[in-house]
Amino acid sequence: MQPGVLYAALAYLAWGLFPLYFKQLSAIPALEVVMHRTVWCMVLLLAVLAMRRQWAWLGAVWRTPKVMGAFALSAVLLGVNWLVYVWAVQNGHVLDASLGYFILPLVNVGLGFVFLHERPRPGQWIAVAVAAAGVLWLALLSGHVPWVALVLAVTFGFYGLLRKVGALGALEGLTLETLVLAPVAGGLLLWWGLQGQGALVQGSASDIGWLLLAGPFTAVPLLLFAAGARRVSMATMGILQYISPSLQLLIGVWLYGEPFEAARAIGFCLIWAALGVYSLEGLWFSRRAAADTKGS
Repeated sequence: MQPGVLYAALAYLAWGLFPLYFKQLSAIPALEVVMHRTVWCMVLLLAVLAMRRQWAWLGAVWRTPKVMGAFALSAVLLGVNWLVYVWAVQNGHVLDASLGYFILPLVNVGLGFVFLHERPRPGQWIAVAVAAAGVLWLALLSGHVPWVALVLAVTFGFYGLLRKVGALGALEGLTLETLVLAPVAGGLLLWWGLQGQGALVQGSASDIGWLLLAGPFTAVPLLLFAAGARRVSMATMGILQYISPSLQLLIGVWLYGEPFEAARAIGFCLIWAALGVYSLEGLWFSRRAAADTKGS
C-alpha cells in the first residue's frame, strides 16, 4: 500500500471511530467537551510547532487582517461543526451525523459552483439532484428537515472552502483557528471552574483523562490527512472519504441500536446512489483526462 493511501485511510478510519470516543463523554455537556477539545488541541499543536521551530508564519499572519478575518470565520464554522457533531453523538443521532458527511462531497460541488465559479459536469449535477431527492425523502419521512446532517455538511463545506483559498497549511491553519477560539474556550472553562462546575472540578479521573485525549484525537487524524492529501490524487481521496461516514453508520446501527427502518434506508440508498454516480463519473473523467494527456 502506498504511504499516502495509508495515511489518508488512517485519518478517515480515526474520524469514523469518533462516535466511540465522544460516547465516553456523554455525561459532559457537548459545549464543555468542545471547549476542552479546543484548548487541548491548541496545546498539542503549539508543542508540535515548538519542536519544529515553525513560528515565522505567525507574525506575518497577525499583521494581515484579511487572513485573520478568513481564519476567524473558519474557526467559528469549525466550532459549530464540532459542537453539533458532539451533541449528535451524545444524543443518539450518529446516523444523522453520518448522513451529513455522506452528502458533504455533493455540497462541495454546489459551493464550488457558487463561489469558485467551477462548472460541474452533467454527471455531477445528476448526483446532486439524486442526493437532494434523498434528503427531501428523509425530511418528509421524519416530518422535519434533517438539520444535524445539513448543519454538519454546510458548516464543514464552507470551512473547506475557506481553507481551500486560505494561505496556511493544515498544521498552521488549525493552530490559528484554535488560537482564535481559545479565549472563549479558556474563559468558559475558567468560569465554570470558579463556579464549582465543570468536569475539571466535578468530573471523575476517567472523564478528565478522556478530555485530555481530545487534543491528540483531533490533531493526529488531521496531520495524517494532510500527509495523505499531498501524496495521492483527489480521485483517490474522494473514494477514501466514504470510510468515515460508513463506519459511523455501522456504529450507530449495530453498536448503539439507532433505528434504520426500511423507509429511512430508501433515503440513504438515494444518497448512496448519488455518491456512486459522483465517484464513478469522477474516476471516468480523471482516466479520460490522463489518456488525453498521454495522447497529446
